Order: sequence, then structure tokens, then C-alpha cells
Amino acid sequence: MELAFVPAILVAMNIVYALAAWPAGALSDRIGRYGLLTGGFAVLIIADLVLAIAPNVAAVVLGAALWGLHMGLTQGILASLVADTAPPDLRGTAFGMFNLAAGIATVAASVIAGGLWDAVGPQVTFIAGAAFTALALAVVPLRRSVAGST
Repeated sequence: MELAFVPAILVAMNIVYALAAWPAGALSDRIGRYGLLTGGFAVLIIADLVLAIAPNVAAVVLGAALWGLHMGLTQGILASLVADTAPPDLRGTAFGMFNLAAGIATVAASVIAGGLWDAVGPQVTFIAGAAFTALALAVVPLRRSVAGST
């Protein structure tokens, strides 16, 4: 794919993210957060696999759109889980810690992805992303049973 198309791919991802976020938030208020979070992680696995095997620009756009859907399904829910579980007098601290942990994880993931991309290429990088997401997906039910919420 030509470098000139990258911004358009990111725009497509963000449009899907923006369009999915509000309905996902409303749906999570009605049916619960963990099911939707699990669905969002599953969409990310599919997006990574699509991007790993993408033979053309259309497949890359599809993978990016799925990635945007994942973002719409998960980002607001993760923030609401912080608000739902933090004691009222510690919510600001909880959000700060959540964003600190997310920032550290993002830097670590970017370094790992960059190293994989340089060492073995994009296909393995996206497959590794799908594997890490599958690991996170496996942990969601464990956290849910500890928290005792839906």
C-alpha cells in the first residue's frame, strides 16, 4: 500500500470509531459492560487477522474499519468500568492510574510491534496482536467472576 493512503485509512478507522461509540455506550447501559467488552476484543482479533492477510487496499480498509469498531465497542466501556468500580472519593485517582497504565501498555505494545514489524514483518505483527488480544479476552471472564458484576 502506498504511504499516501495511510491517512485515509486512519480517517476511515476514526469515522467507524466515532459512529460506533455512542450506540455501544447506550447498549452497554442496557445489556451490561462485560459482554460488549468481550465482543469488542473479538472484533479486534478479527481486525488483526484481516490485516495480517490483507491482499489489497480494500482489505486494509476493512481491517481498519473493524479496528475502529473495536475502539467504539471498548474504549468508553473501559472508562465506565473505572467509574463503576472506583470508590467515589478515589475516582480521579482511579482514572489517572487507568490512563497511566494504558499509556505504559501502549508504549510497550508499540515497541514490541515495531520490533516485530522490523524483524519479521507486518503479518506476524498483526498475528501477535491477535494473540495478545486473545489472552486479554481469556482474562475477561476471570475478572468478571471476581467482580461479581454483569
